[in-house]
Parts: sequence; C-alpha cells; structure tokens
Amino acid sequence: MKDWTFFLVFISCITFQRMIELIIASHNEKWMKNQGAIEFGKQHYHYIVSMHLLFFISFIGEKVIFNHGLTAWWPIFLIIFLMTQMMRIWALHSLGRYWNTKIIVLPNTNVVRNGPYRFIKHPNYLIVSMEIILIPLFFKAYITATLFTLLNIWILSIRIPEEENALKNFTEYEGTFQNCNRFLPKLLNKYDS
Repeated sequence: MKDWTFFLVFISCITFQRMIELIIASHNEKWMKNQGAIEFGKQHYHYIVSMHLLFFISFIGEKVIFNHGLTAWWPIFLIIFLMTQMMRIWALHSLGRYWNTKIIVLPNTNVVRNGPYRFIKHPNYLIVSMEIILIPLFFKAYITATLFTLLNIWILSIRIPEEENALKNFTEYEGTFQNCNRFLPKLLNKYDS
C-alpha cells in the first residue's frame, strides 16, 4: 500500500506541474504572438503532445497491470528527480516569457543565453529526456522507459532541427550559440584559451 500512496502522490504532482506549465505556455504564446512572433513546427506538435500523453497512460498502465513496487533505488531516483525539477524551473525562469511548449520565435529579439543556456542549447529537452527515463524507473516500468525514450529521440530529431532553423533564420541564434553544444557542456581542452 505504501508504494501505491507514493505512486498516487507522485503522479498527481507531476500532472499538476504539467497543467501549470500548459497555462504558462498559453499566456506566453499570446504575449509573443501579440509582439509579432511566428509559430513553427505545427505539423509535428500534435505528435509531441500525443507522445507525452501516451507516456503517462503507458506508465500508469504498466504500474496497474504489473503492480511492480518501488525500486530499491527510489531514494536516489528521488534526489535525481528533484534535481531535474530544479533544473526545469531554472530553464523556464531563464527563458521567461519566451518559454513555450511550441516553437514560437519573435523575430530580431535577443536570444536568451543565461541560466542553463550559458552551458547548453537545450537544457529543457535534456531534462524532459531524463524524466522520460527516470519517472518509469521509480516503479520498474521498463517497457515505458524504453519505448518512450526511443520515441522521444525520434521526436526530438525532428523538433530540434526545426526549432534551430527557425531561430537561425529570425534571430542571432547561430552566433550566440556557436560555441555551445545541444545537450552537454563543452569542456575546455588544452587548446582553448
């Protein structure tokens, strides 16, 4: 019963967080479009929404069907999960009104290069990728973790190039992020000055 209580609290917190984020994204979208922003990637956005919705259905279904208990590693996973949530808040706060679940670009605006964006181009996608692996592992939902990690890789292989092309065409994105990797910070080597 203890793991079911944890499961229900855990999934409720995540669902609440996602709902708040959708409200914020909607407000940001309205503000940006009123400033003249352009939306890109409409043709694949519904796949992203579907994937995230199916992720939670799969996770809940796998827990209900197989009723795996909490992994013995759950305290470590919880620490990692809480760290990802702090990183998520940092990334969203750094983008401010420019953060969205959609690709919405305000032409000729300054590209955000503070917070975690000082180190990598796509911290929020990295965090979501970590969550897709981590959340199911709390309850040994290995099918969900594997399947949706693969689906996430596929969808990001479409989304990230589309987002980067939109930013390159309408902002100084390329110059701003020329010395920055997508997901891992560049480490200085002996030839860097």
